[in-house]
Amino acid sequence: MAGRNQEDLEGISLLGNQGTQYPSQYAPEVLESFDNKHPYRDYFVKFNCPEFTSLCPITGQPDFATIYISYIPDIKMVESKSLKLYLFSFRNHGDFHEDCMNIIMNDLIKLMEPRYIEVWGKFTPRGGISIDPYCNWGKPGTKYEQMAEHRLMNHDMYPEKVDNR
Repeated sequence: MAGRNQEDLEGISLLGNQGTQYPSQYAPEVLESFDNKHPYRDYFVKFNCPEFTSLCPITGQPDFATIYISYIPDIKMVESKSLKLYLFSFRNHGDFHEDCMNIIMNDLIKLMEPRYIEVWGKFTPRGGISIDPYCNWGKPGTKYEQMAEHRLMNHDMYPEKVDNR
């Protein structure tokens, strides 16, 4: 299979751009997509962002998290540099953890219309408690909608194995 040509890369403006502007406010418009060259196959694309920050809407204090995004693409895929800039744009965004995860998922659904997507935030404990919101979505009327329902009901919030020896 041949690589991507210039036509395939139309609309990708951030990758390789040395003059990158970092948004200081929530900026869903920075998200860019490209065509999935394998729409005939189901496969997961996963992103782990260990440096996510947003602001508490009440205190203005920063909240820190690792964000996990997994999706099964359909026709479009999110370009990773634009995703990094988008997540960075939450740095001065004041919202609750649960809202941030749902906003991220909704923006990615709007951008790509994936077959399936899940977004999970593991927030650093504050005041002795951590919040780990998880949300998912499957394309309505498809097996992916059923997959989303099943995964939500059976989601293991702590998939990493802990060795208690």
